Amino acid sequence: MGSRSVAVERLVGAGQGAVWEALTDLRGMERVLSGVTKVEVLTDGAFGVGTRWRETRRMFGKDATEEMWVTVSVPPERYVVEAESHGSRYVSAWDLTPAGPSATTVRMTFSATPTGGVSGLLAKLMGGLGERAVRKAIAKDLADVAAAVEGRGASEGPA
Repeated sequence: MGSRSVAVERLVGAGQGAVWEALTDLRGMERVLSGVTKVEVLTDGAFGVGTRWRETRRMFGKDATEEMWVTVSVPPERYVVEAESHGSRYVSAWDLTPAGPSATTVRMTFSATPTGGVSGLLAKLMGGLGERAVRKAIAKDLADVAAAVEGRGASEGPA
């Protein structure tokens, strides 16, 4: 079984910089993303390549904790986060494209590739129902980010 991926895109009514800040503020992630219950940052310094954290998220009715790390960071346009778990490598790529002065198209692409060992979880996660659940979780994250940033800078005028 090869790599499987899911992509979700959403137009957010906020500038690229504000969206980048909301997505990369690890210490504020629990307040922004309703699916995330705990974040433990493991590295010091600003968000960038090499930043690592442990994220606990409610998935399929239970808490799952994964250690993640940033492998690409091109502020405020793109970053890539990876994780390895249950015999699979997970890659989440976030692309932020300006869509006017106070709008940004956010596209998140999640892919899972077996690395050996048990790929049963991968099959369950990315097959049929699992793929819909992953797509729904990503869409919820994007809705949460939009809710956090839209209107935040509305009274500040043009950026």
